[in-house]
Order: sequence, then structure tokens, then C-alpha cells
Amino acid sequence: MEMTSPSLKRGCLVVEDNDSVTPHEEPKKQKVSEGCVTSSRDGVENDGGHRSEKEPGPPEAESTVKDDENSSAQVQEEEEEEEEEEDGLSEAGEEEEAESFADMMKHGLTELDVGICKFVSSHHGFSGILKERYSDFVVHEIGKDGRISHLDDLSVPVDEEDPPEDALTILTAEDRQQLEELQLFKNKETSVAIEVIEDSKEKRTVIHQAIKSLFPGLETKTEDREGRKYIVAYHAAGKKALANPRKHSWPKSRGSYCHFVLYKENKDTMDAINVLSKFLRVKPNIFSYMGTKDKRAITVQEIAVLKISAQRLAHLNKCLMNLKLGNFSYQKTPLKLGELQGNHFTVVLRNITGTDEQVQQAMQSLKETGFINYYGMQRFGTTAVPTYQVGRAILQNSWTEVMDLILKPRSGAEKGYLVKCREEWAKTRDPASALKKLPVKRCVEGQLLRGLAKYGMKNIVSAFGIIPRNNRLMYIHSYQSYVWNTMVSRRIEEYGLRPVPGDLVLKGATPTYIEEDDVNNYSIHDVVMPLPGFDVIYPKHKISEAYREMLAADNLDIDNMRHTIREYSLSGAYRKIIIRPQSVSWEVVAYDDPKIPLFNTDVDNLEGKPPPVFASEGKYRALKMDFSLPPSTYATMAIREVLKMDTSIKNQTQLNTSWLR
Repeated sequence: MEMTSPSLKRGCLVVEDNDSVTPHEEPKKQKVSEGCVTSSRDGVENDGGHRSEKEPGPPEAESTVKDDENSSAQVQEEEEEEEEEEDGLSEAGEEEEAESFADMMKHGLTELDVGICKFVSSHHGFSGILKERYSDFVVHEIGKDGRISHLDDLSVPVDEEDPPEDALTILTAEDRQQLEELQLFKNKETSVAIEVIEDSKEKRTVIHQAIKSLFPGLETKTEDREGRKYIVAYHAAGKKALANPRKHSWPKSRGSYCHFVLYKENKDTMDAINVLSKFLRVKPNIFSYMGTKDKRAITVQEIAVLKISAQRLAHLNKCLMNLKLGNFSYQKTPLKLGELQGNHFTVVLRNITGTDEQVQQAMQSLKETGFINYYGMQRFGTTAVPTYQVGRAILQNSWTEVMDLILKPRSGAEKGYLVKCREEWAKTRDPASALKKLPVKRCVEGQLLRGLAKYGMKNIVSAFGIIPRNNRLMYIHSYQSYVWNTMVSRRIEEYGLRPVPGDLVLKGATPTYIEEDDVNNYSIHDVVMPLPGFDVIYPKHKISEAYREMLAADNLDIDNMRHTIREYSLSGAYRKIIIRPQSVSWEVVAYDDPKIPLFNTDVDNLEGKPPPVFASEGKYRALKMDFSLPPSTYATMAIREVLKMDTSIKNQTQLNTSWLR
């Protein structure tokens, strides 16, 4: 049960279902190919882990709905600001550090630091590699009807209302720019005139359709000017038309939402939606989805978008990189967060050392018993200052400590410009001076410094409030997760893998206690434990007092979890302590080339690629696993149970410093 087994030889990529990356990851510019209708910025997109105001963060532990915090004007202003900053990113970001990555990660967190210390199975662990290659980790969303989402149809539903294909390519880049500026009221002109070369009625019709389709809210008419034909575009109903532009051209007989399957590689859900919205010239908030998917994986999920035709969406397949859209249908309703039943994972662990018998024991245990439903390492950050410490300071109302924890110099793996920013802050305590050290100011540190410069050092609460809401709540949810992990380990240490009187189970959504006379009616898979809050009850055994003692040691009152600032009040929630994956299957395959893919993706199948063929013997062995998990559970915790490994980057880099190349 204890962590004494072999661990990974190289780094395990921390990928899980529906949870965010940490606020200290580094943004990169999104590349897109040419030859597609794009905005004036050519679809350049921030592809990093910093959650901007336009990027909703993780679902909370209490399953509250994500918010989009800022107006489009503020988002646009920050996008333009970041574009100006990008020039400085390369020089600062590529600076060679004297200290190696492995040396820096000596200061990082281990699983023991965040309460993860138990296993449920008795098999001997073995090592394996979940490679840096995201293609070894594939996630397929399971919809509310229980069906697994697959991209297997790129065809567009036949619709007589759609414009002809020519409509998407007939306008020149200059025409598109002028029409976009007209549509968004960015110039003083009240109309745009496009001369019709090689005039014919058919060509004029296509231009009319192109403008109305690509620039909702604009109307068109044909005019003769000095013997030449012009198509004149103008606003149909002033600025009000922009508020709901698609109502002018959407067929009444068609469902208002186009649902489609989004296949994406190495990109998180909001990054992908932001790219799509820029190509389509719409706001990201017209898209809806059931759950976010992490960046470091290949993922397949359903998306819905308001009044954008399947034809326009399918056209994007010609020019998007690492994204593919298909399986289009028109529906009357959007998608809602949390409606999914879970996710199906296909994971390859390469270069495994376990015998066939060890693998069989490990996978059989995963299938029959499951794994401890810990919150994974990515919940807590990667540096010497874990996110739960910031959350604890927020709950304590210790705002100077919140500021210092986020901004102070720390050991660990960080980009050079963040290190310089922290050093400047420690030296001067001047937010404006520290901010100048950051080429990218949309990270949490930059947002807090901007807030301090605006509101002053005596109003840290307001300064902290500039950070997007989901990022702020991430800190206190990290603290809840830390407490939950620690208490679950204590519960398993004290009572093992059986239900006992005083444990909690859910009947519907209502928590009830297991009584002495009905303990045999439950299994360990029914038992839940609370995340601390003002609206939960605690077990009626030793672990209840352990909760109280842990919070008291952190100067928090378990009986008063309401915060003076309402949005930082924790209501609490319940979480199953053991998860048993569904649809578990596995196979061990032999291979010689460590770079070859070991299974086909949906796109491979669409392109007709034959599945890989394996020899009976090879230089390496890999374990290919398939399993399904409910929402908000960590696939890395399932992998941890199979390998009996510590999934922290600190442990992995100490075992093998070459994994991050």
C-alpha cells in the first residue's frame, strides 16, 4: 500500500479530464496555415496555459459554471498589448539557465507533499514511459447519451439554404478586410463597394451570398456606376444588427445550433475555440461544450455553435492545423457544462519493464477494484510554492501573504523573465518596475502586478480581483483538494478498503451515514468524503476530527467556512474515494522504433491509414490501455495505480533528467 515500488524512468505527462493546467505554464504562439479566410491577425492565437480573461478556467470541485469575465473590448485591448509584447518573448524565453531543469525540479512538489501516499492494489509496480509525445494519450468524450464521440464523417448536411462553395473564396483579402471593418464599425464608411469583374448575374449572386454568409449583419444591393456594376454592402439595422447578426440570414426551419465533433491535437479546448472564433469572426461565447479537454493529448469532443452553418465550419478544415471538424448536425439547443458522462482514454505506456504476469495483475486490479480518486499533481502547480498555499492564505484573509506567495522569488522551473520579474519585485516592491520585466503580461503574475499598480499596495483585494475569476478560485479549490487528498489517505490508513459505520454515502444528492446494521449493504465504491465547506457534513468517526485538526492547524474554523468576500466562501462538495474505471481493456505489444505510433487516431482512420502491425518480439514492449472515467477524475491517478509510481515531475526528473528535451 505504501509508495515503495519502482517509478517511471522518464516523465509522465500529466494529462487528465476536465482540469486546468497550472497558472505558471508558458504561452506560445499558435501557428495556422495559409490559404484560408482569416482575420487581420491571421488567426494567431495564444497557445499556453495562462488563462486569460476570455479563457474560462477549470470546472470547480463543486461543479459551478465557468464565467467569461471581461468584455470583448478589454480582451481585444489585451490581445493587441500581447502582440506588441511578443517580440520580446523569444529573447527572454530562450535564455539559457545556469541551473539544469532537473536541478530546478529538486525544489518541486512530490505526491507526499499533497497528501497522495496510498495504493489500493497489492501487485508489484513496474516502470514505463508515458512519452512527451501527446499522441500517446487520446481522450474521447462520452456524451450524455453514453455514446463515445468519434470524428468519422467530414460530410456536410445537404441544405438548400447554404450558399454555393464559391461564396467562401470569391472575395479578395482586401475585400474581406474592408467588409470586416465595416461589419465591426471600425471605420467611418457607411458602405463598401465591390466592383464586379466579368459581370454576370450568377457571379453577382455568389458575391451577395458570400457577403451575407461571411459578414452577418450586412445587407447588399447592386448599383450601376458609370457603366460598371458594383455590389454595395451596408448595415441593415445600425449597431443593433451586430448584437444578433445571424438572425438576418438563418433559415427558420433549421435548428439554431450546429453541433459538430472537434478533433484537436496538443491544444486545450478554449485555445481551439478562440482559433475557430477568429477564423469565423465571431465571439467565443457563441460556442458551447460539455467539458474542457487538456492540451497535452489528442482529444475528441462535441461542440455546439450558434447560427454558424456546417458549410462554413467544414471550410475551416482546409486551413486549420491540429484541428479537424466533422459529424455536423443542426439542433435546437446548445451544450451545457457537465452534461457529459465522462471520457474514454487510450493510453500507451512505452518501454515497460513489468512481466506479463505483473501487467495482468495490475490491470486486473484496476478493472476490478479501481484506484484512489486523488486530485492529481497538476492541481497544485510545479514550483516550490504550491497553489494550495495561496488558497489557504486567501481563506485566512492574509492578503499580503497572497501577494507575496504569487510574486516572491521561488525555486523551481520557470522562464528567465519570470525569475527576473520576481527578483525585481523582491528588490523594489514596485509593481510598475516588476511589470516591465515581463514580456507577456497576461500571466497571473502580470495581472496581479497590473492590479497593484492600479489600486495600490493597500488594496491588494481589488488588485487580486483583476485576475480572472476562475484562476482566483483555482487557488482555493487547490486547498480543498489538498485537504481532501490528505484526509482520504488518513481514511484508508485507518479503515482500509471497506465501508465502516460513520462513513458517508450519497442517496441521490443527499449524504447519509452508514449505520452499523447496514454496513454490509455498501462497498468501498459507494463511500464519499467531503471537500471542506459550509454546506457539507463530515464522517462520524476518527476522520471527522482529523478534518477539524488539519483546518485548525491552518488557522481555519471548519464550522465557519464563509468568507468575508462572498465568492471565496466554500460550500463544499462530495467526492467518491475509489473510482472503478469502465470498459477496461489492455494489450502488451512489441516494437523496435520508439517514434512509431502504436495505434490509429480518428484522423488516421479517415485518411485510410492501416493500423500498425506488431511483431511477436521487439526491442521494446508497450502497454496499451483503454478505459473510461467519469468527469473530474484524473487518468494519471489510474496510471499511477498500475505502475505504482510517483507522478510528480520532481520525482520523474530525478529518475531520468533527459525526459524534457
